[in-house]
Amino acid sequence: MNQQSGQIRVAGVLAEFGGAEALLAAAAKVRTAGYRQFDVCSPYPVHGMDQAMGLGRSPLGWIVLGCGISGAAAAMLLQWYANAYDYPLVVSGKPYFAWQPFLVVVFEVMVGASAFGAILGMLVLNRLPRWHHPLFENADFARASDDGFFLYINATDGEYQLEKTEALLADIGGKSIARIEEA
Repeated sequence: MNQQSGQIRVAGVLAEFGGAEALLAAAAKVRTAGYRQFDVCSPYPVHGMDQAMGLGRSPLGWIVLGCGISGAAAAMLLQWYANAYDYPLVVSGKPYFAWQPFLVVVFEVMVGASAFGAILGMLVLNRLPRWHHPLFENADFARASDDGFFLYINATDGEYQLEKTEALLADIGGKSIARIEEA
């Protein structure tokens, strides 16, 4: 509750749908209505939902590629520095910088850097960890990981108007439409 004005601040509107097909159709209609800041929650992935929501390809692959190349370059540079520049030592008549024996280390560092890049990139892109979201207070939303299909429209969306948004969700088949209050 906003203590200065005595009004409750609404974070968004949540609606439940009857199944995966209904949720997919609702997401497409919400996107067509001009909403961009909305999300869907279902107990399993729904094929075609990314297209219905208008989501593009994830930049995570580029992040992983960049981390892998950086890790490989750093490993090769470190081995070059240690063996050819800082402490040159002839071993078995090989030149100071024989790159062939270093490939195993380069590969392992590349894989490790890519894995860390994937984990950290996923956390950053998903804005995690988020310890609390106003949706967690809704009792019905607890079923999202079991048998519930939900669509949530955020109040920060440019098209958002409380009554208009609730009417849209009701028109496209939303049940149990709930206002989600700010914590």
